[in-house]
Amino acid sequence: MNRVKEALILAIGLVLMGVSIKWGIDGFTNKDRKVTVKGLAEREVPADKVTWTISTNEMGNDLPSLHEGINQTTGKIKQFLKQYGLTEGEISVNPPSVTDLDANQWSENRKGFRYIINSTVTVTSKKVADVRKAIFKQAELLKQGVAIESSSANYEYVSFQKMKPEMMEEAIKNAQKTAEQFAENSDSKLGKIQTAGQGQFEIDDRDASTPHVKKLRVVTTVTYSLKD
Repeated sequence: MNRVKEALILAIGLVLMGVSIKWGIDGFTNKDRKVTVKGLAEREVPADKVTWTISTNEMGNDLPSLHEGINQTTGKIKQFLKQYGLTEGEISVNPPSVTDLDANQWSENRKGFRYIINSTVTVTSKKVADVRKAIFKQAELLKQGVAIESSSANYEYVSFQKMKPEMMEEAIKNAQKTAEQFAENSDSKLGKIQTAGQGQFEIDDRDASTPHVKKLRVVTTVTYSLKD
């Protein structure tokens, strides 16, 4: 009778041990089953900050006259900008710089004048639409005798921090959809997130002809566990 009990206990123990081993193997197998996917979110937004640089110069032989002339030119540019809603706080004027073509004793100045005086007016504003109107109308300055040497505008989107949570959420949802499709195709079920990368935000011009429209992009990488 005791031998029967011992055999029964041994059999039960072996069964339990076998079940435990199976659970352990299944758990180990499922633990190693995972899928890593990427999720993308994109937006097109108008730039919300613009920096416009306007450079002019005066050439001649009399520095006081040149200085007076560059000041008048700068004043005309400022007045022009104010017509488009820009304020003094959005307009800055760099001190004029002077190039003396005769300063180098080895120079051979054949230009007929000695000095070039340069001035740069910089507009920094969040009124992107107003600045763009002024840029398109800058030829009006020619009628006032203002010759623009160079003009360049740089557009930015500085409010992207406000977009980050929404775009990250969308990127993760897109990653989850991809992972769910993978799990379905492999006869598995999607488990919990194991790891997730925050993703790198990119801000670029939409294209070369519309630098005032920005394209925001974020790609996040997420790893999910898989189970039967």
